[in-house]
Amino acid sequence: MNLKVPTKIIFGSGILSRLKEIIEEEFRASRVFLVTDKGIMDSGIGNLVLSQLEDTQVFDEIEANPKSPTVDRAGEQVRKDKPDLVVGLGGGSPMDAAKAIALLATNKGHIKDYEGKRKYKFPPLPVLAIPTTCGTGSEVTWVSVITHPERRFKMSIKGPEMFPAVALVDPDMLLSLPPPLIASTGMDALTHAIEAYTVKGATEFSNNFARQAIELIFDSLPDAFENIKDNKKARERIMSGSTLAGIAFCNSDVGAVHCLAEACGGLYDLPHGELNSIFLPQVLEFNLPVAKTRYAEIARLAGIQEKDESLASQELVHKIKSMTRVMNIPSFQDLGLEESEFPDIASAAFQNNSNPSNPREVRYEDYLEILKNALHSS
Repeated sequence: MNLKVPTKIIFGSGILSRLKEIIEEEFRASRVFLVTDKGIMDSGIGNLVLSQLEDTQVFDEIEANPKSPTVDRAGEQVRKDKPDLVVGLGGGSPMDAAKAIALLATNKGHIKDYEGKRKYKFPPLPVLAIPTTCGTGSEVTWVSVITHPERRFKMSIKGPEMFPAVALVDPDMLLSLPPPLIASTGMDALTHAIEAYTVKGATEFSNNFARQAIELIFDSLPDAFENIKDNKKARERIMSGSTLAGIAFCNSDVGAVHCLAEACGGLYDLPHGELNSIFLPQVLEFNLPVAKTRYAEIARLAGIQEKDESLASQELVHKIKSMTRVMNIPSFQDLGLEESEFPDIASAAFQNNSNPSNPREVRYEDYLEILKNALHSS
């Protein structure tokens, strides 16, 4: 068994106030390239970073699903600016984009040239990742997911040198996060942990991280959704759970939930966290015939006391469906997708690199059936 955790994690409420000191200690960097989005800058979080740094170039044009032309444009800018360090500030999109931009800083061409595993010649610039949501786990993974708009496809660019050098994880970044984003990013993290624990590539090492993440997220997400601002314990536990889930799936994989979410995200530019939230119970039901033992273990981590494995795993599905309703996660019907579009979604999901990792074999026809069940579910 192998375990990849090369990222140094600096965790603590209010730790962002030490950003300048951390950069000096960890990187000795004098020129910083900040990758973020307009929402982060408008929220004032961007200014908390910029106020501590002197020579910083800002690229704040990252979309909710970062697109290859945007990353290429940032790549041209970063090659001109020649920074020592790239900082990714935001949710999964800015952090994934930061990893891709750091790669383009040291390698010629376009980001599409590096789709796949370790296609680059030179290691990327070091990346400091600062998550501002409780879902992605990108601060501790070796993958950058970038949408190719012409192909309507989410590319995975990965390699061992693409892990952020440092993750600065400050639960206080969640103080101003609105409840809908707490819900969708928290469910995104839960999906990471559950799939990491049940995929074929899971190991005892990855399982240890996944179990801890599952317990933390189930325990803290309802309270975080209810009142993130006044509940420090919930902020710290949900943020810790999200990072642990990232370590877990980075060392095992994800499964059919992500295959469907990435297919819909690439084809229709829909929010990744919401898609994972919607598809999670549907895929759990599909996997029950082969994964009920693992799901029963997860159920007990979620506080379900039922001893019978079949009943416990079914109660887990019901609990997750109840959580999504309470937190007002949109339904599949709310996505506005037509049944005529299902073949394209199923085809893209089936071709996803993570499809073979799902605990139960998922064929093209199975994805069609999952989509139809999601359309008609209440």
